[in-house]
Amino acid sequence: MSSAVILSATPARPAPQRPWKTTPKQAIPSVVLLLLAIVADVVVVAVTPMKGKLAYAALFFIFGVGFQAIYTYVKRGRIAAADSLASSIMMTGALIVFAPVASILFTTISKGLKGLGVNTFTQDMGSTALGDPLGHGGLLHAIVGTLYLVLIATVISLPLSILTALYLTEIKGKASAFIQFLVQAMSGVPSVVAGIFIYAAILLTTNLRGSTFIGALPLAILMIPTVTRTAQEVLLLVPADLREAGLALGATQWRTVATIVVPAARSGLITAVILGIARIAGETAPLLFTLGTTDTVNLNPFKGGQNALPYYVWSGLRDGTEGGIQRAWTAILVLLILVLSLFTTARLFGNRKVK
Repeated sequence: MSSAVILSATPARPAPQRPWKTTPKQAIPSVVLLLLAIVADVVVVAVTPMKGKLAYAALFFIFGVGFQAIYTYVKRGRIAAADSLASSIMMTGALIVFAPVASILFTTISKGLKGLGVNTFTQDMGSTALGDPLGHGGLLHAIVGTLYLVLIATVISLPLSILTALYLTEIKGKASAFIQFLVQAMSGVPSVVAGIFIYAAILLTTNLRGSTFIGALPLAILMIPTVTRTAQEVLLLVPADLREAGLALGATQWRTVATIVVPAARSGLITAVILGIARIAGETAPLLFTLGTTDTVNLNPFKGGQNALPYYVWSGLRDGTEGGIQRAWTAILVLLILVLSLFTTARLFGNRKVK
């Protein structure tokens, strides 16, 4: 009986609270201030010469931030008001940065979906002109060409980039300063210069003609500095204690790097490769000099011309017809989906735990 009384008298454990979480009562003033900002915005635009969307956006920002800062100053003081003002400015800056990206995505999706169909992925343009109805012809040859170009450029540039980054961060030999200078200089090379270099060095001096492999060479040149610099920064983030632990256990430097440093930086290295692919996936200028052209699927990367999504977009816009421009927008959407798919796949593999 006594134990039952003691148990019943024990107070219940209070539920965990989150003081930083906004409660409905705390959100009410923010809603009121938002409505006041909207009303003041409309009134000022109506009674002053300021007109247009830009005026509405600018005045809404000024009134919204001002009302919120004044309310916070009255309720919590000067420091809280300054914090509210800084938070509002940062949020606005983030929205301004995100707005162009959202606009590009919306425009690409809305215009590209009009020409998207089953034939887009199953047919090429071998017997179809750019100005023909959208139900005829497709992007199969350009998709295959883009995948070939990305794959070959990655195979060429990835070993060179990772080994260069390892040399600059782990070996630090006598040539480190010179190699670092070359990598930084290559980062600023315009894409058209890489295409002209391959055109002058190979196509004009040998019997080779434009092909997928030749078209991938300038893309590899553009990809190397991006992957190298990103991989270098990622490797520098690996704690030095891991390297020292491997050496203390008797492992050689190359074994420590291969079995400890590189696995520890694997996710970052995959991100570096993704950035490199994103750097070259939409390049058009180098392909104009090195790729050749074809309107059919070419599965031989070393012989015959090739097509690619960026080249197809350029051709559609140059055609100028309604059908050509619509096909260009569809190709842009497919290129966006392709890059996003590669990014998602690489991130999935990069997030897998090392056993």
